[in-house]
Amino acid sequence: MFVAKDSKYNIEKEQSQRNKYRAVLSELPPFVNDFLNNKEKKNVNTALAYAQDLLVFFKYLQEFSPLVKDKRIRDVEIDIIEKLSYRDINEYQDFLSIKHNELSDEYNNNIRGIARKMSALRGLCKYLLVHHEIESDPTAGADDTKVNFNDHEIVRMNVSEVNQLLQTVLDGIGTERQKAYLERTKKRDYAILYLLLNTGLRVSECVGLDVKDINFNENSIKVYRKGKKENILYFDDDLADILLDYLHNERDNYTETDKEQAFFLSTRKTRLSTRSVQQLVEKYAGIAVSNKNITPHKLRSTYGTALYNQTGDIRLVADVLGHSSVNTTAKYYAAVEDANRRKAAQIKPYKTNNK
Repeated sequence: MFVAKDSKYNIEKEQSQRNKYRAVLSELPPFVNDFLNNKEKKNVNTALAYAQDLLVFFKYLQEFSPLVKDKRIRDVEIDIIEKLSYRDINEYQDFLSIKHNELSDEYNNNIRGIARKMSALRGLCKYLLVHHEIESDPTAGADDTKVNFNDHEIVRMNVSEVNQLLQTVLDGIGTERQKAYLERTKKRDYAILYLLLNTGLRVSECVGLDVKDINFNENSIKVYRKGKKENILYFDDDLADILLDYLHNERDNYTETDKEQAFFLSTRKTRLSTRSVQQLVEKYAGIAVSNKNITPHKLRSTYGTALYNQTGDIRLVADVLGHSSVNTTAKYYAAVEDANRRKAAQIKPYKTNNK
């Protein structure tokens, strides 16, 4: 029996994100503070992402705009925003596209990356306009960069591919020496993949689990969602057996006392990191499902799709996946709904004398 104290993982993780956010905020002009701090109150991860994207914009101005050249970004004044035109904003988008085409490591800008950076910039300008800090919005007439999620194919696995992925963990991969090495973590790796595929947990939620968060008496998991939301998810006996197998027969190899809180541990006897889980998934999926780029998030999409196919209830899927809005879920499973509508067109619900 494992007894753990209250987990500090989520508190420490959030504090780390706040420290990163404050560091980026200190580089930005003061007039963006209110806009970003308003975001921080809701979600520090969102605020950090917006701050980083806005920093890219101001670095661009510093390099290419005569209005900002030779100025520290921190010293850029708000009237610079009003002096920009929609053409300047379009040139910024072109710059981001060029950087992407040159495969720059500094700007990870496919169409979604550009849309995300533009969303931050549009949001800032709209905020300043609404609060009468500026009189005109330079992004208003700029090219639209919204991404149509319904036109984007969501990568997911079918039942056969899911089974092959799990079997690959059991069989091992690589040379005999590599298989022997992986044998040490086989129960853990299998438990992680099975958990992700049968609950739709985010990787951060998975690695954030403590022993005390899993209740085997009622087969439930306490999950700390985005926005500090705490949810209870339930699982079946098959997953319970797999988690218990790891807990009692392998986890002890990575901890010296029962004071260790993390459920999933690394061979270094520390909490498994999100990057380690990403590498774990890519390692096994690269062998089992080599024709698809499978990441932990794709396991989440796979579960959501399977759950929707079984229930047809988009609200249920949204609730289980922890989406704050059912619209978020609909973006990802619109393709499934379209497939269902196509099937419906082939059904003849009424018997008539006509063909």
